[in-house]
Formats: sequence, C-alpha cells, structure tokens
Amino acid sequence: MKFKFIKRARELWKHNIFRYALILHLFYFILSIVLFFIIYRDKNDFIIFYKVGDIFLNDIENLYNQTYYLWDFRYFPLSALFFIPFSILNFESAFIIFNIFNIFLNILICNYLYKIIILVRNDDHEKDDKRVILYLCIYLMGLPHVLNYIYGQINLYITFFIVLSLYIFLKYKNLKWQFIGSLILGISIIIKPTAFFLIPFLIIINFNLVKKKFKIEFLRSLTRIIGVLIPVLLNFILFFLYPTLWEGFLDTNFTGSNPVALNFSFSITKLITNFCYFYNIPFNQLILFLGVIAIIGGLGFITFLIGRFEKNSIIYGYAFGIIIMLLAYFDSWDHHLLNLTPILIIIMFNLPRRSKITEPIKLSLFFFSFFDLAFVGVWYLIYPLFPYNFGCTFFLILAFYGIGKYCLQKKKKREEV
Repeated sequence: MKFKFIKRARELWKHNIFRYALILHLFYFILSIVLFFIIYRDKNDFIIFYKVGDIFLNDIENLYNQTYYLWDFRYFPLSALFFIPFSILNFESAFIIFNIFNIFLNILICNYLYKIIILVRNDDHEKDDKRVILYLCIYLMGLPHVLNYIYGQINLYITFFIVLSLYIFLKYKNLKWQFIGSLILGISIIIKPTAFFLIPFLIIINFNLVKKKFKIEFLRSLTRIIGVLIPVLLNFILFFLYPTLWEGFLDTNFTGSNPVALNFSFSITKLITNFCYFYNIPFNQLILFLGVIAIIGGLGFITFLIGRFEKNSIIYGYAFGIIIMLLAYFDSWDHHLLNLTPILIIIMFNLPRRSKITEPIKLSLFFFSFFDLAFVGVWYLIYPLFPYNFGCTFFLILAFYGIGKYCLQKKKKREEV
C-alpha cells in the first residue's frame, strides 16, 4: 500500500495544476501558523475547542457558560469529547497538531471524493482522470481553507464524515453499511450540526406525479434514520442529567442575544435580523429562523420528493440539506462552505457533461472557492452603512435552483446542451 501511495503521488505530481494546488495549500497552512503566533494567538476559534475538553471533564455544568470563552460555544455537549486530547497539551502545540490533522483530513477527503466521482460519473464524461484532478485541485485551492486554518476551525472534520458517509451510502447497499454510513453522519452532527437538516433526505422516498403514487424503501430509510439519530440523541442523556446544559444550548443557539448580533453571516435569517437590528425593528429570531426553514426546507424536500431520479438521489439530498442549513441558520461563515463544495464537485460529474444545467452549479462552486472571502472584506468596510453580506446568499440560492431544476427535469431535457 505504501508503494502504491508513492506511485500515485508521483503520477499526480506530473500535473502542473496539482503542483500549484499543493504548494498553495501548504502556503495556507504555513500562513495560519505564522499568523497564529503574530496576530491570532488570542483571537481564534480554536481557543473554544481547546477549553471545552477541559471544562467537559472538570466542570461540565458550565459548558455553555460563555464567560469561559472568547466566542460562544454552541455545539452539542458530546462534541467536547473530540477535543479532550488537545486540551491536555499546551495551547500552541495543540493548535499546530490540530491543523496538521486538518491537512491529513484533506488528503482523506480528496481520496474519497475521487472514489465517489469515479463511482457516479456520468457516462458522457471523459474516461481519464485529468478533469477529476482539476476539480480536486480547485477544492484544495479554495480560499475558505485560509480561514479554516487561521481560525483553527473544525469544518474539515465535518466534511470528512459527510464525504465518507456519502461514499458508504453509494458503494454499499446492504443494511449493515447503510446503518454505519448514517452513524458516521450522526457523528458529524454532534461535532457540528451542519448536516442536521440533511436527516429528512436520508429517507428513500419518491412521489410519482404521473401515477400519483408514493414509493418508499421503508427498511433502508428506517435504518438510516435510526443510525443518524443515535449519536444526536445520546446528547439528551447529558441534557437530562444536567438541565443547565439544555438551557445553555437553547439560549446560545436560538433564544439568546448571540443569534441576533450584527455580523457578516450570509444566511437569509441573518440578513433579515441584520436589517431589523439596523433599523430598530422588533423581531423574534426564533420565529424568523423557523420561517426560513419552513420555506427553504419545504421547497427543498418537496423538490427531492417529486424528483425524477434514476439513481444516486442521495447526492442531491446531501446538497439540499447542507444548503438549507447555510441559508437558514443564524451564523453561516465562509469556512462553512468547505462542507458544501465537495458535494457540488460530485454533482458536476454526476450531471451530463455539457448540459446547460451545470452552469449555475459551476458558477456557485467557483464563487464559493475564490470570491466569497472578498465579500467578507467588503462587509467590514461598509457594514456601518450597509450591513448585508449577500453575495454568497445569492450563489447558494443559485445552486439550490440549479439542483432543483435538475431534480425536476426529464432525462432527455437534462442532457440538452
């Protein structure tokens, strides 16, 4: 296996784009270490993860006591278990090791991304892997990696579990592996609930508009739902044992003052709360949040339900679920896009090679990878006068539209150039 890896690495090194991507990605990593020691030693997100491991072990009832943190800790309580190994190290060493793990995770993500693409690639795509390598390099060169490394964020852990679970769902159809895939996805949710709204899309269900009939694979759907919910529901044992944790979790994520704070989040919910905050218009953030979920989530699930899929529908369920979360939750940041861009890359290869339907998805992918960070900078320059970071919002809606259009079109129409 070692020699196979070395041989493959040499083959990839022959591609100019791969060399550029690798060098640029390593630059992102080195830049994050340099900026950590010069500027961000006391101003990064990793401080939260570093502290929660120790608090979970020694003072669990104060896990959501935000006076302990520079920023709010808002994830499920069991997520703290993943950070205990880092909390026993000194802070500087922990940050460096954590980001080295991120590089290793990116290698694994690209490996499984490649396997999924080969597995689901449409028949009219090129048979060699040059274009696959190009898109993997686009993922590695994506600017969201910069903030992910600098802030010491955990998005690549989530992306790895998302991509791995998708590979298992596509590769293995028996119930045992369907359960394992959903369990892995559930683990991603307890670390960070980016994939939470993906849960309904695990149900294998379709409504035939012509025949007016529902078709559902009940046993496989139930297996998936049980698997994904087990890790999530384990948190409720802690909520039951320590009621203050439940109160703190709700307050931090939905009902407190943090979800309404003015910031550069690109979610629809945040754009609305920023507008109300800016003009002193009274509002209830929880009602706004639920309203956006009802509209965007409802549209996504109905489209998925009546979609004209022949196979691999779960790819589009993953995309819908993640986009719904990014559009609906209060705080959606540039580095969260690392959870979505691999799925968009997979869709690019699953769609017909030269179909016009790929255009909105391709445009969105390139915007997320190379331009969204600039809009964050613009927001900081103009937010006292115009506090709306809507560039990414537009392209998320565009991707949502493109995927929905594909789901509803007949096969012949999809393949038109």
